[in-house]
Amino acid sequence: MIPSQLQKVLEGGIDLEKEYENVSRTLESIGLSSYEAKGYIALVAHGHGSAELIAETAHIPRTSAYKVLQSLVTKGFAISTRGRPTIFKPEPPSKIKEKVIERLGETFDKLNLLHEILRDKGEPQLVYTVAGKARVMEKIGEMLDTATRNVTIATPTFYEIRESLAKKIGNAMDRGVQVTLVTEQGQKVPEAAQVFYRKGLIATDIIADGERALIAAADLSACGFTDNAALAAHLESFLQILMTQKE
Repeated sequence: MIPSQLQKVLEGGIDLEKEYENVSRTLESIGLSSYEAKGYIALVAHGHGSAELIAETAHIPRTSAYKVLQSLVTKGFAISTRGRPTIFKPEPPSKIKEKVIERLGETFDKLNLLHEILRDKGEPQLVYTVAGKARVMEKIGEMLDTATRNVTIATPTFYEIRESLAKKIGNAMDRGVQVTLVTEQGQKVPEAAQVFYRKGLIATDIIADGERALIAAADLSACGFTDNAALAAHLESFLQILMTQKE
């Protein structure tokens, strides 16, 4: 249900509550949590605001509001000003749209290139779909368990993977597997991992030993998996480009 405070701020429409829910779900689909989506909408509605104001408007717990807004800053959806209290401002929706379209374009260009490479080689396109967050996590855990040399994980939500698979990540590193992470600032990462911080990540890409690859939705609700070495190698080359890019 749309918060009453937000309804007072937004312009009226035919079905404002439905639009609010649609926008929230869309923002969640590109990598925001439920609280982050509501916080960003509230920021856009107000133009700026303190954590206390945004918490009240978006029905976010006051104890979580500041952390949520700082996460929006880290992900490039907001900026913060110095002072007490800290005031947050939204990045313009048009700017966010440009970033998302750019990232989606890169992702589909990547998939199309892999498709063309395999088609030209006459190799079967063995990409398996895995549905359900629990099964996706299980598949990621399997990749960690079977890795012998290296695992590269590029994701905006490493905290979710860490919470579910911390032991498997640790076991892999104990076996001598090099774990490389590409993720957002502010994430808690293993000390022994090689880490690259990048903004605007919208999907989870994982490569194990240059032979197995997984591409998952932002919310980890579904993924594509392949053990086709050619496809995995080319996806790995894209991740190498991402790691060498400057912020």
